Amino acid sequence: MSRHFLAIEGMSRQHIWSLIEIASGMIEMARGGSELARGKILSTVFYEPSTRTRLSFASAMNRLGGRVISFGDLSATSATKGEVLADAIRMLCSYSDIIAMRHPNEGAVKAMAMYSSVPIINAGDGGHEHPTQTMLDLLTIYMLKGSLDGIKVAAVGDLKHGRTVHSLAYALANFDATLTCVSPPGLSMPGYVKDKLPSGWLSEGAELSDVVGEVDVLYVTRIQRERFRDPEEYEQLKGTYVVDKELMSRARQELIVLHPLPRVDEITYEVDSDPRAKYFQQAFYGVPMRMAIMAVLLGLVESELPELAAGRNTELHCQNLRCITTVEKYLPNLVDERDNCYYCGQPMPVTRELFTGEKK
Repeated sequence: MSRHFLAIEGMSRQHIWSLIEIASGMIEMARGGSELARGKILSTVFYEPSTRTRLSFASAMNRLGGRVISFGDLSATSATKGEVLADAIRMLCSYSDIIAMRHPNEGAVKAMAMYSSVPIINAGDGGHEHPTQTMLDLLTIYMLKGSLDGIKVAAVGDLKHGRTVHSLAYALANFDATLTCVSPPGLSMPGYVKDKLPSGWLSEGAELSDVVGEVDVLYVTRIQRERFRDPEEYEQLKGTYVVDKELMSRARQELIVLHPLPRVDEITYEVDSDPRAKYFQQAFYGVPMRMAIMAVLLGLVESELPELAAGRNTELHCQNLRCITTVEKYLPNLVDERDNCYYCGQPMPVTRELFTGEKK
């Protein structure tokens, strides 16, 4: 099976540091270009809107000396004719050497790794994970703060649907770092994410005005309109937290403000001129980091990545309505080593008795 880059969960401190070291060595290459991936083709497959991630991947492959093909307008693809996702991926394997994929359903990219003969990269799957975003976030913090150990981070916004903060939490738990979560009612970090973190490591319930003067990194996310089933709920919660000039007056001079972008109303434009606002510099670091990830997956640079573990068969169906199994019906029902859905990672009502005949 080809190596893939699907999730931060399961990556070790060593895996993360290796990619940061490779990416930091590619920063000049990200500005000037190279021929490292000459003859290689990247397919970008985005079933969900994207600006930074899609263009960042394209820029990264071009800077590596390779080429890019893209689905572009999905309304012009065979998906409108009912083509299943697995068939589309197997077709793209014939046209390209590596695939970057975004999909609105959670676990979609991991599912497609089962059918891909070339490396596939998770460019965001619903509200599940966004591993390349987290790697560029870590690179940004390292370049600006000099370390990931001893760093205090506050994550602000929609932490329930925010795939970027899910991946960030998994990553920071590998370091001597702290994470404080600030979110509106009903949008806190999901239980299934917290269950995979060290007990008591993550703190919740703080007010933004109280934590802004205590942390090194303020990681701001938007309230994600597209994840809400009830538009009225979104309207009630949008604008709950706003980073403005007054809030920044309470922050330390050493603070850096990050945002995966796009922003809506959670950071005012007046903050852009504050030297502590680093979100556009953060966007640049996506190029060398994605260069590093693709170079490793293509075997152009040596680095270890965790192997993709196999799932176990189960007779039960995932109950997460956003899971890829709800739309791609041919996928086998699988669970991981924690008895969670193999694809989206959310808990399933699975018992040991189903597999061994023994009760837990």
